[in-house]
Amino acid sequence: MKKLLSVLAMLSLVVALGYSQNETATPQVVAETEQDGPVMAFETETVDYGVIEQGSEPFRVFKFTNTGNAPLIITNAKGSCGCTVPTYPKEPIGPGESSEIKVRYDTNRLGKFTKRVTLTTNVGTEQKMLTITGEVIKKPEEPAGLPANEGSLFNNN
Repeated sequence: MKKLLSVLAMLSLVVALGYSQNETATPQVVAETEQDGPVMAFETETVDYGVIEQGSEPFRVFKFTNTGNAPLIITNAKGSCGCTVPTYPKEPIGPGESSEIKVRYDTNRLGKFTKRVTLTTNVGTEQKMLTITGEVIKKPEEPAGLPANEGSLFNNN
């Protein structure tokens, strides 16, 4: 019985060591293949507008750098609805160059929001997703002016 347990323990140890060696080798291969071609590295992939008043500044910017070794080409950028409109560079972004994607959100829509911008590029086969979030609150009402001839210091009545 002791021999059987010893054999099983040794077999388990060999399998565990073999498995762990494969785990460390895999990320190195992935890292090497990711460097071939264009690579889009964003400063952030989510921009939070925070809590803003209705009609506030609608534009936010996603900055990125091509950290790959080939020109990066953005072929399309699409907002998740008509209230989110992205503007993107049409010319190729060379290796080491930086650029930005400008997003306009309709800040006249009240309430919390989470919207996405989908990028189609020459980086792999998957599309890249950027996110904007925030909350638009109603703009405070302007106080009404004083009624004519009432409460005025210059009223002779």
